[in-house]
Amino acid sequence: MKAQSHTLAMALALATGLLLQASPASADILLVERVRAESGALPARGQTMAQIEAAYGAPVRKHAPVAGPNSRKHNPPITRWDYAGFSVYFEYDHVVDAVAAKSQPEEIGPKPIQ
Repeated sequence: MKAQSHTLAMALALATGLLLQASPASADILLVERVRAESGALPARGQTMAQIEAAYGAPVRKHAPVAGPNSRKHNPPITRWDYAGFSVYFEYDHVVDAVAAKSQPEEIGPKPIQ
């Protein structure tokens, strides 16, 4: 009898663990799906500033270039352009990265910095 109750308890614990793992948070899925969808529309690495402006129009904001104190070779100027849904980072005049904007206020997930 003791072995049966131990086996039943183990089976219940295992089933509960599997059920908890099988039900991911739906808010996380929505955030991941939004970022995946937006990533396909982001500028590609290596494109020029002229290509980005031709494809996406004028940015909402152009930030001044920032460079480190040492030689330009080791600390090149980095410029950021902000668009409505993403930001583009340039080294000199070529894209090095494009990043989707932070989550919307009604979206559950990482919140914008206050």
